Amino acid sequence: MGDGVQEKRHAWEEHILNKFTAAHAERKKEFITPSDIEIDALYTPHETDYLEKLGFPGEYPFTRGVQPNMYRGRLWTVREYAGFATAEDTNKRNKFLLQQGVTGLSVAFDLPTQIGNDSDDPHSLGEVGKVGVAIDSLKDMEILFEGIPLDKVSTSMTINAPASVLLAMYLTVAEKQKVPLSALSGTIQNDILKEYVARGTYIFPPGPSMRLICDIFRYASEHLPEFNPISISGYHIREAGSTAVQEIAFTLANAASYVQSAIQSGLNVDAFAGRLSFFFAVHNHLLEEIAKFRAARRIWAKIMKERFGAKDPHSMMLRFHAQTGGSTLTAQQPQNNIVRVTLQALASVFGGTQSLHTNSFDEALELPTEESVRIALRTQQVIAEESGVTETVDPLAGSYYLEYLTDEMEKRALEYIRKIDEMGGAVNAVETGYYCREITKSAYKIQKEIDEKRRLIVGVNCHQMDEKPFDSKTVSDEGERLQLEKLKRLKEERENEKVRKALSSLQDKAKTEENLMPEIIEAVKAYATLGEICRTLKDVFGEYKPGYSIF
Repeated sequence: MGDGVQEKRHAWEEHILNKFTAAHAERKKEFITPSDIEIDALYTPHETDYLEKLGFPGEYPFTRGVQPNMYRGRLWTVREYAGFATAEDTNKRNKFLLQQGVTGLSVAFDLPTQIGNDSDDPHSLGEVGKVGVAIDSLKDMEILFEGIPLDKVSTSMTINAPASVLLAMYLTVAEKQKVPLSALSGTIQNDILKEYVARGTYIFPPGPSMRLICDIFRYASEHLPEFNPISISGYHIREAGSTAVQEIAFTLANAASYVQSAIQSGLNVDAFAGRLSFFFAVHNHLLEEIAKFRAARRIWAKIMKERFGAKDPHSMMLRFHAQTGGSTLTAQQPQNNIVRVTLQALASVFGGTQSLHTNSFDEALELPTEESVRIALRTQQVIAEESGVTETVDPLAGSYYLEYLTDEMEKRALEYIRKIDEMGGAVNAVETGYYCREITKSAYKIQKEIDEKRRLIVGVNCHQMDEKPFDSKTVSDEGERLQLEKLKRLKEERENEKVRKALSSLQDKAKTEENLMPEIIEAVKAYATLGEICRTLKDVFGEYKPGYSIF
């Protein structure tokens, strides 16, 4: 190893030793293998050109991770995604998860909530509480977090089009708990562009939607120093059928559009970019998934530095939450999913995730039971405490194959990003249907390979067996009835004149260029419902209707 490389390594080791001695002491763990072999904090290649290309963990271009000592000092946030029926039911599940060792909550909302409809809307019939928890008003949010101290728990909320309203509810609950906004940590997804192409829970057209996102950015930069105002999601793009390359390319192109919009609205890039976060899927090809994360970090660091002129290193860091792939779970031989989830969780950890959700093995068939959720959670805990993969920083670096995959992922993703830039950016690529067409082609190709047995899925097209019907459980309709009763009672008991005034003020402000977050918060505090607030905004912004064909 050259003298310059050796000196840099020694300087890096001294830096992390000084910075993270307390963290090491807190974990109280010796870094040795079961055979008593000491594990160094970092292994570096001998060739200086590799070092220059990869850098050190915690340093630009962050290929090897965003923290200099990664999991030696602090593990990733252990999350389990939960939400069903009523706020009362989900509150019980979240308390169960916290008792089992979850370190961050992740809230799933039902379909009516995600598209801005109240539970008593005719379009909500049969969907209330079915794929997540029903949240109609601040009252539901208060129940959802009853007995859960928001200054002690990081909360992620998978909400997009009505993200400003759900965030306003969360902030108001914190206020009622006497928790200062500066103490809140967590994330709202708030990523509308992927909704138009991969998920479908949009409400407003792209222009007004981008305005609401920028309003949240501005509010968060002023009031929420520890809260992520967006989680730019590749997960749903991948679940819709994209390749891993398309997942990172489309996600980073979307992210660049959000940054550009925020800058155009008057925000300084270093005032908000350090709180941007990302959300990726993890599928079964272990090394490709690890390379995907490495390539994504490197691309994003270069975009932020070279395109947007970011100066703060935190603005160049791609911090991400990972979730094991829901579309990879099979209804056939569902216990096999435990193995799939374990492989995917390992890929996330090797890839340097900051937060992780592991799916339950029965999710292809039903709402996860407490037993299956516990197995999913224990999967993370076994990896963290027993596998040894957390004991050195970037343990797979130096693998020629891995670095080749990383380079290829970067090159191919950049080709997509260049095409999208030539179209005028992600918004235009979305509105012209480019994303949808590319994802559809990939999804068709993958399914054809499965059908022709060129892509093998254990239990589905190989190693099959006769199986007994799985005794699945569904959310009962009783939750919908109870939710409708609660909503009816709320509308009878609240001060409806106060609600009317708050909504009128919000409508007036929406016609201006001013930040809407303060008005939305006031409407929430008056117990205006989610549907009432979203209808008020629709009266000004209109609704989005796709205007393209994927064929």
